[in-house]
Amino acid sequence: MHTKLEVGIVGLGKFGLRFGSTLAELGHKVIGVDVDPEKVRAARETLSQVYEANATDKSALTQLRFQDLDAVAVSVGASMETSILATLNVQELGVGDIIVKALGPAHVKVLQRLGVKKVVQPEADVATLTAYRLHSPGMLDLLPIGRGILVQELTVDAWEGKTLVDLNLRDKHGILIAAVQGAGEAEYRFVPDPRKPFAKGDKLLVIGRQREVAALAP
Repeated sequence: MHTKLEVGIVGLGKFGLRFGSTLAELGHKVIGVDVDPEKVRAARETLSQVYEANATDKSALTQLRFQDLDAVAVSVGASMETSILATLNVQELGVGDIIVKALGPAHVKVLQRLGVKKVVQPEADVATLTAYRLHSPGMLDLLPIGRGILVQELTVDAWEGKTLVDLNLRDKHGILIAAVQGAGEAEYRFVPDPRKPFAKGDKLLVIGRQREVAALAP
């Protein structure tokens, strides 16, 4: 059972509102703040509590008890200065888990100097993911655990009758088969049996570096 979190969202634009709404749907308490009254009104439909407030004013965040929250996301799109000031205020309040949406590479560098460990660049991340998907048709996702680590769906042909033990993909290529979906099955089976032979048409959920995955001929 997941722990119910109390999360603050500073900035209720597209990213901030979607982030907060998703957390609310997952059962967490979300408190949103923004200086724009229209964004505040729009967010009231989905977030637990919403306030019209300026996050560059630390006293405003203190009154809203941001210092007691489990995590705070700063998603200010107006300016780098505003985002940095809001981030500094959240840090000074002692919030342990801080996520900040960066406006560009320079912003990322400043946030890293401030010690922010969770920095996201939605547009840059989407652009990179889209490029990889064009380069590797069938790719499902790009994992942030190393350069070029991706999740791709492959269909069995030449590997028919072979097992994971036979193929030894982890040792030979550094590739992991995370799940298998057999013909006629509606869902993937995670942690597949290493001794069960593959059938032609089985779908494999593969995790590995792009170059090694591209070289496979399942």
